[in-house]
Amino acid sequence: MNKKKIDEPSTTPGVALGREKLIAGQETEEDIILNISLRPLRLKEFVGQKNVVENLKISLEAAKKRREPLEHVLLSGPPGLGKTSLAHIIAHEMRSRITTTSGPSIARAGDLVGILTNLGEGDILFIDEIHRLSSTVEEYMYPAMENFEIDVIMDKGPYAKTYKFNLKRFTLIGATTRAGLLTAPLRSRFGIFHHLDFYEVEDLVKVITRSAKILKIEMDRDASDEIARCARGSPRVANRLLRRVRDWAQVKKDGRISMEAVKESLKSHGIDSLGLDNVDRKVLSTLYESFKGGPAGIESIASTLNEEPDTIVDIVEPFLLKLGLLKRTPRGRELTDKAYAHMGFVRKDKEVQKEMF
Repeated sequence: MNKKKIDEPSTTPGVALGREKLIAGQETEEDIILNISLRPLRLKEFVGQKNVVENLKISLEAAKKRREPLEHVLLSGPPGLGKTSLAHIIAHEMRSRITTTSGPSIARAGDLVGILTNLGEGDILFIDEIHRLSSTVEEYMYPAMENFEIDVIMDKGPYAKTYKFNLKRFTLIGATTRAGLLTAPLRSRFGIFHHLDFYEVEDLVKVITRSAKILKIEMDRDASDEIARCARGSPRVANRLLRRVRDWAQVKKDGRISMEAVKESLKSHGIDSLGLDNVDRKVLSTLYESFKGGPAGIESIASTLNEEPDTIVDIVEPFLLKLGLLKRTPRGRELTDKAYAHMGFVRKDKEVQKEMF
Protein backbone atom coordinates (compact mmCIF):
# COMPACT_ATOMS: atom_id res chain seq x y z
CA MET A 1 0.00 0.00 0.00
CA ASN A 2 1.30 3.48 -0.84
CA LYS A 3 2.37 5.60 2.07
CA LYS A 4 1.01 9.12 2.40
CA LYS A 5 2.35 12.03 4.37
CA ILE A 6 -0.18 14.63 5.35
CA ASP A 7 0.75 17.97 6.84
CA GLU A 8 -1.64 20.08 8.85
CA PRO A 9 -4.68 21.39 6.94
CA SER A 10 -4.05 24.61 5.12
CA THR A 11 -5.04 27.88 6.72
CA THR A 12 -7.84 29.73 5.03
CA PRO A 13 -8.31 33.50 5.01
CA GLY A 14 -11.57 34.85 6.30
CA VAL A 15 -12.38 33.02 9.50
CA ALA A 16 -15.75 34.65 10.14
CA LEU A 17 -17.43 33.73 6.87
CA GLY A 18 -15.65 30.38 6.74
CA ARG A 19 -17.17 29.25 10.03
CA GLU A 20 -20.62 30.49 9.10
CA LYS A 21 -20.88 28.95 5.64
CA LEU A 22 -22.26 25.43 5.57
CA ILE A 23 -21.73 25.38 1.82
CA ALA A 24 -18.30 27.03 1.70
CA GLY A 25 -15.79 25.44 -0.63
CA GLN A 26 -13.03 24.96 1.94
CA GLU A 27 -12.59 21.60 3.62
CA THR A 28 -13.60 21.26 7.25
CA GLU A 29 -12.00 18.73 9.59
CA GLU A 30 -15.06 16.51 9.07
CA ASP A 31 -14.61 16.79 5.30
CA ILE A 32 -10.96 15.76 5.49
CA ILE A 33 -11.80 12.62 7.46
CA LEU A 34 -14.84 11.54 5.45
CA ASN A 35 -13.44 12.47 2.05
CA ILE A 36 -10.74 9.84 2.49
CA SER A 37 -13.44 7.14 2.34
CA LEU A 38 -15.39 8.90 -0.43
CA ARG A 39 -12.40 9.82 -2.58
CA PRO A 40 -12.09 7.83 -5.85
CA LEU A 41 -8.83 5.95 -6.35
CA ARG A 42 -8.75 5.73 -10.14
CA LEU A 43 -9.50 8.08 -13.00
CA LYS A 44 -12.30 5.82 -14.22
CA GLU A 45 -14.06 6.36 -10.87
CA PHE A 46 -13.76 10.15 -11.05
CA VAL A 47 -17.06 11.80 -11.95
CA GLY A 48 -17.21 14.93 -14.10
CA GLN A 49 -14.46 17.12 -15.65
CA LYS A 50 -14.49 14.89 -18.74
CA ASN A 51 -11.88 16.78 -20.77
CA VAL A 52 -9.49 17.02 -17.81
CA VAL A 53 -9.82 13.31 -17.08
CA GLU A 54 -9.27 12.30 -20.73
CA ASN A 55 -6.16 14.44 -21.07
CA LEU A 56 -4.76 13.28 -17.74
CA LYS A 57 -5.32 9.67 -18.78
CA ILE A 58 -3.18 10.22 -21.88
CA SER A 59 -0.43 11.99 -19.89
CA LEU A 60 -0.34 9.19 -17.32
CA GLU A 61 -0.21 6.42 -19.93
CA ALA A 62 2.57 8.19 -21.83
CA ALA A 63 4.63 8.71 -18.65
CA LYS A 64 4.24 5.06 -17.68
CA LYS A 65 5.26 3.87 -21.15
CA ARG A 66 8.41 6.02 -20.97
CA ARG A 67 8.94 4.89 -17.38
CA GLU A 68 9.36 8.50 -16.35
CA PRO A 69 7.75 10.60 -13.63
CA LEU A 70 4.79 12.65 -14.78
CA GLU A 71 5.52 16.26 -15.72
CA HIS A 72 4.68 18.90 -13.14
CA VAL A 73 0.91 19.52 -13.05
CA LEU A 74 -1.00 22.71 -12.21
CA LEU A 75 -4.68 22.32 -11.30
CA SER A 76 -6.76 25.48 -11.02
CA GLY A 77 -10.38 26.26 -10.30
CA PRO A 78 -12.80 27.14 -7.50
CA PRO A 79 -12.61 25.23 -4.18
CA GLY A 80 -14.21 21.80 -3.82
CA LEU A 81 -14.10 20.61 -7.43
CA GLY A 82 -11.66 17.72 -7.03
CA LYS A 83 -8.12 19.11 -7.28
CA THR A 84 -6.96 17.22 -4.19
CA SER A 85 -8.75 14.06 -5.31
CA LEU A 86 -7.05 14.22 -8.71
CA ALA A 87 -3.64 14.60 -7.04
CA HIS A 88 -4.24 11.41 -5.02
CA ILE A 89 -5.58 9.62 -8.09
CA ILE A 90 -2.44 10.54 -10.03
CA ALA A 91 -0.31 9.16 -7.19
CA HIS A 92 -2.32 5.94 -7.15
CA GLU A 93 -2.20 5.53 -10.92
CA MET A 94 1.57 6.12 -10.96
CA ARG A 95 2.02 3.90 -7.90
CA SER A 96 3.88 6.72 -6.22
CA ARG A 97 4.08 8.05 -2.70
CA ILE A 98 2.39 11.42 -2.20
CA THR A 99 3.42 14.15 0.22
CA THR A 100 0.71 16.72 0.84
CA THR A 101 1.21 20.25 2.12
CA SER A 102 0.02 23.82 1.36
CA GLY A 103 1.58 27.11 0.37
CA PRO A 104 1.07 28.86 3.74
CA SER A 105 2.50 25.83 5.60
CA ILE A 106 5.91 26.23 3.93
CA ALA A 107 6.97 29.30 5.85
CA ARG A 108 10.75 29.08 5.34
CA ALA A 109 13.09 27.85 2.64
CA GLY A 110 14.42 25.27 5.10
CA ASP A 111 10.94 23.73 5.31
CA LEU A 112 10.89 23.26 1.55
CA VAL A 113 14.41 21.83 1.49
CA GLY A 114 13.44 19.27 4.13
CA ILE A 115 10.40 18.18 2.10
CA LEU A 116 12.24 17.99 -1.23
CA THR A 117 15.24 16.06 0.04
CA ASN A 118 12.94 13.41 1.50
CA LEU A 119 11.20 12.73 -1.81
CA GLY A 120 12.07 9.49 -3.57
CA GLU A 121 12.28 8.74 -7.29
CA GLY A 122 8.90 9.35 -8.89
CA ASP A 123 7.31 10.65 -5.68
CA ILE A 124 4.60 13.30 -5.87
CA LEU A 125 4.59 16.57 -3.94
CA PHE A 126 1.13 18.12 -3.76
CA ILE A 127 1.04 21.79 -2.74
CA ASP A 128 -2.45 23.19 -2.18
CA GLU A 129 -2.91 26.98 -2.43
CA ILE A 130 0.39 27.15 -4.24
CA HIS A 131 -0.25 30.80 -5.11
CA ARG A 132 0.35 31.60 -1.43
CA LEU A 133 4.00 30.49 -1.42
CA SER A 134 6.29 33.24 -0.22
CA SER A 135 8.60 34.77 -2.83
CA THR A 136 11.68 33.42 -1.04
CA VAL A 137 10.37 29.85 -0.97
CA GLU A 138 9.18 30.15 -4.56
CA GLU A 139 12.67 31.01 -5.79
CA TYR A 140 13.94 27.74 -4.33
CA MET A 141 11.27 25.90 -6.31
CA TYR A 142 12.62 27.00 -9.71
CA PRO A 143 15.80 24.88 -9.87
CA ALA A 144 14.07 22.05 -8.01
CA MET A 145 11.33 21.83 -10.64
CA GLU A 146 13.60 22.42 -13.63
CA ASN A 147 16.87 20.62 -12.84
CA PHE A 148 15.93 18.56 -9.75
CA GLU A 149 18.54 20.31 -7.64
CA ILE A 150 18.49 22.96 -4.97
CA ASP A 151 21.15 25.36 -3.73
CA VAL A 152 21.17 26.29 -0.05
CA ILE A 153 23.26 29.16 1.32
CA MET A 154 24.67 28.56 4.78
CA ASP A 155 25.96 31.34 7.08
CA LYS A 156 26.30 34.97 6.03
CA GLY A 157 28.89 37.44 4.79
CA PRO A 158 32.43 36.14 4.20
CA TYR A 159 31.53 32.81 5.80
CA ALA A 160 28.64 32.13 3.43
CA LYS A 161 28.83 28.84 1.55
CA THR A 162 26.54 27.33 -1.06
CA TYR A 163 25.60 23.67 -0.81
CA LYS A 164 24.02 21.91 -3.75
CA PHE A 165 21.50 19.12 -3.11
CA ASN A 166 20.70 16.75 -5.94
CA LEU A 167 17.05 15.69 -5.78
CA LYS A 168 15.32 12.58 -7.04
CA ARG A 169 13.05 13.16 -10.02
CA PHE A 170 9.67 14.02 -8.57
CA THR A 171 6.36 15.41 -9.78
CA LEU A 172 5.00 18.64 -8.33
CA ILE A 173 1.21 18.99 -8.42
CA GLY A 174 0.11 22.50 -7.56
CA ALA A 175 -3.50 23.44 -6.82
CA THR A 176 -4.79 27.00 -6.84
CA THR A 177 -8.07 28.85 -6.72
CA ARG A 178 -6.34 32.01 -7.98
CA ALA A 179 -4.27 31.07 -11.02
CA GLY A 180 -3.85 34.74 -11.86
CA LEU A 181 -1.78 35.26 -8.71
CA LEU A 182 0.89 32.78 -9.79
CA THR A 183 4.09 34.42 -10.97
CA ALA A 184 5.15 33.87 -14.57
CA PRO A 185 8.41 32.06 -13.66
CA LEU A 186 6.56 29.52 -11.49
CA ARG A 187 3.74 29.03 -13.98
CA SER A 188 6.18 28.43 -16.86
CA ARG A 189 7.78 25.48 -15.05
CA PHE A 190 4.59 23.42 -15.11
CA GLY A 191 4.24 21.15 -18.11
CA ILE A 192 0.56 20.21 -17.66
CA PHE A 193 -2.22 22.71 -17.00
CA HIS A 194 -5.83 21.86 -16.24
CA HIS A 195 -8.68 24.10 -15.13
CA LEU A 196 -11.62 22.56 -13.26
CA ASP A 197 -15.02 24.18 -13.72
CA PHE A 198 -18.27 23.92 -11.76
CA TYR A 199 -20.12 20.61 -12.11
CA GLU A 200 -23.41 20.15 -13.90
CA VAL A 201 -26.36 18.84 -11.88
CA GLU A 202 -26.28 15.47 -13.67
CA ASP A 203 -22.69 14.82 -12.59
CA LEU A 204 -23.42 15.94 -9.03
CA VAL A 205 -26.28 13.43 -8.87
CA LYS A 206 -23.77 10.69 -9.73
CA VAL A 207 -21.43 11.94 -7.00
CA ILE A 208 -24.23 12.02 -4.41
CA THR A 209 -25.53 8.58 -5.43
CA ARG A 210 -22.04 7.09 -5.14
CA SER A 211 -21.44 8.71 -1.74
CA ALA A 212 -24.84 7.60 -0.45
CA LYS A 213 -24.02 4.03 -1.43
CA ILE A 214 -20.66 4.15 0.37
CA LEU A 215 -22.23 5.73 3.47
CA LYS A 216 -25.17 3.29 3.29
CA ILE A 217 -27.77 6.04 3.05
CA GLU A 218 -31.23 5.26 1.64
CA MET A 219 -32.38 8.07 -0.62
CA ASP A 220 -35.05 8.82 -3.22
CA ARG A 221 -33.92 9.85 -6.72
CA ASP A 222 -35.72 13.19 -6.65
CA ALA A 223 -34.04 13.92 -3.30
CA SER A 224 -30.59 13.47 -4.82
CA ASP A 225 -31.60 15.79 -7.67
CA GLU A 226 -32.62 18.48 -5.18
CA ILE A 227 -29.38 18.21 -3.20
CA ALA A 228 -27.38 18.39 -6.44
CA ARG A 229 -29.28 21.49 -7.55
CA CYS A 230 -28.37 23.29 -4.32
CA ALA A 231 -24.75 22.11 -4.18
CA ARG A 232 -23.23 25.15 -5.94
CA GLY A 233 -21.68 22.97 -8.65
CA SER A 234 -19.26 21.45 -6.12
CA PRO A 235 -18.88 17.75 -5.16
CA ARG A 236 -17.49 18.77 -1.77
CA VAL A 237 -20.56 20.86 -1.01
CA ALA A 238 -22.81 18.08 -2.36
CA ASN A 239 -21.28 15.54 0.02
CA ARG A 240 -21.53 17.97 2.93
CA LEU A 241 -25.21 18.68 2.22
CA LEU A 242 -25.84 14.95 1.91
CA ARG A 243 -24.49 14.40 5.43
CA ARG A 244 -26.53 17.26 6.89
CA VAL A 245 -29.73 16.02 5.24
CA ARG A 246 -28.93 12.50 6.50
CA ASP A 247 -28.73 13.88 10.05
CA TRP A 248 -32.08 15.61 9.61
CA ALA A 249 -33.73 12.49 8.18
CA GLN A 250 -32.44 10.30 11.00
CA VAL A 251 -33.62 12.66 13.75
CA LYS A 252 -36.80 14.16 12.28
CA LYS A 253 -37.93 11.42 9.87
CA ASP A 254 -37.62 7.66 9.43
CA GLY A 255 -34.00 7.81 8.28
CA ARG A 256 -34.66 7.65 4.54
CA ILE A 257 -33.84 10.82 2.63
CA SER A 258 -36.92 12.03 0.79
CA MET A 259 -37.63 15.24 -1.11
CA GLU A 260 -39.52 16.55 1.92
CA ALA A 261 -36.54 15.84 4.20
CA VAL A 262 -34.19 17.62 1.82
CA LYS A 263 -36.33 20.75 1.60
CA GLU A 264 -36.90 20.94 5.36
CA SER A 265 -33.23 20.36 6.12
CA LEU A 266 -31.95 22.92 3.62
CA LYS A 267 -34.49 25.47 4.83
CA SER A 268 -33.32 24.98 8.42
CA HIS A 269 -29.76 25.77 7.27
CA GLY A 270 -30.86 28.89 5.41
CA ILE A 271 -30.23 27.50 1.92
CA ASP A 272 -32.67 28.76 -0.69
CA SER A 273 -33.87 27.41 -4.04
CA LEU A 274 -30.77 28.60 -5.89
CA GLY A 275 -28.39 27.14 -3.33
CA LEU A 276 -27.57 30.49 -1.73
CA ASP A 277 -27.00 30.56 2.02
CA ASN A 278 -27.09 33.39 4.56
CA VAL A 279 -23.58 34.58 3.69
CA ASP A 280 -24.31 34.81 -0.03
CA ARG A 281 -27.44 36.81 0.69
CA LYS A 282 -25.51 39.01 3.13
CA VAL A 283 -23.03 39.93 0.38
CA LEU A 284 -25.86 40.71 -2.07
CA SER A 285 -27.76 42.70 0.56
CA THR A 286 -24.67 44.70 1.50
CA LEU A 287 -24.05 45.57 -2.13
CA TYR A 288 -27.70 46.66 -2.43
CA GLU A 289 -28.10 48.55 0.84
CA SER A 290 -24.66 50.13 1.22
CA PHE A 291 -23.70 50.67 -2.42
CA LYS A 292 -27.09 51.04 -4.16
CA GLY A 293 -26.49 47.85 -6.13
CA GLY A 294 -23.00 48.83 -7.21
CA PRO A 295 -20.61 49.12 -8.78
CA ALA A 296 -18.41 48.76 -5.71
CA GLY A 297 -14.84 47.60 -5.20
CA ILE A 298 -14.22 44.28 -3.50
CA GLU A 299 -12.16 46.02 -0.82
CA SER A 300 -15.08 48.27 0.06
CA ILE A 301 -17.53 45.36 0.19
CA ALA A 302 -15.17 43.34 2.38
CA SER A 303 -14.59 46.29 4.70
CA THR A 304 -18.33 46.78 5.15
CA LEU A 305 -18.74 43.09 5.98
CA ASN A 306 -15.65 43.17 8.24
CA GLU A 307 -14.18 40.34 6.20
CA GLU A 308 -11.05 39.58 4.19
CA PRO A 309 -11.37 40.34 0.44
CA ASP A 310 -9.83 36.95 -0.42
CA THR A 311 -12.65 35.18 1.42
CA ILE A 312 -15.31 36.86 -0.70
CA VAL A 313 -13.34 36.37 -3.92
CA ASP A 314 -12.56 32.69 -3.24
CA ILE A 315 -15.67 31.47 -1.41
CA VAL A 316 -18.66 33.64 -2.27
CA GLU A 317 -18.10 35.39 -5.57
CA PRO A 318 -17.44 32.49 -8.01
CA PHE A 319 -20.89 30.93 -7.60
CA LEU A 320 -22.69 34.30 -7.62
CA LEU A 321 -20.96 35.05 -10.93
CA LYS A 322 -21.88 31.63 -12.31
CA LEU A 323 -25.55 32.11 -11.40
CA GLY A 324 -25.53 35.55 -13.01
CA LEU A 325 -26.42 37.33 -9.76
CA LEU A 326 -23.24 39.39 -9.78
CA LYS A 327 -21.13 40.88 -12.51
CA ARG A 328 -17.70 42.43 -12.67
CA THR A 329 -17.30 45.81 -14.27
CA PRO A 330 -14.24 48.08 -14.68
CA ARG A 331 -15.50 50.04 -11.66
CA GLY A 332 -16.27 47.06 -9.41
CA ARG A 333 -18.95 44.47 -8.59
CA GLU A 334 -22.56 45.13 -9.51
CA LEU A 335 -25.88 43.38 -8.95
CA THR A 336 -27.67 42.00 -12.01
CA ASP A 337 -31.36 42.06 -12.85
CA LYS A 338 -31.54 38.41 -11.79
CA ALA A 339 -30.21 39.34 -8.35
CA TYR A 340 -32.84 42.05 -7.95
CA ALA A 341 -35.58 39.60 -8.92
CA HIS A 342 -34.37 36.72 -6.73
CA MET A 343 -33.74 38.86 -3.64
CA GLY A 344 -36.83 41.03 -4.10
CA PHE A 345 -34.78 44.22 -4.28
CA VAL A 346 -36.27 47.43 -5.71
CA ARG A 347 -33.99 49.45 -7.94
CA LYS A 348 -33.15 52.62 -6.02
CA ASP A 349 -32.17 54.52 -9.14
CA LYS A 350 -35.74 54.06 -10.45
CA GLU A 351 -37.12 55.34 -7.14
CA VAL A 352 -35.04 58.49 -7.49
CA GLN A 353 -36.29 59.00 -11.05
CA LYS A 354 -39.92 58.67 -9.91
CA GLU A 355 -39.37 61.30 -7.21
CA MET A 356 -37.86 63.71 -9.78
CA PHE A 357 -40.96 63.47 -11.97
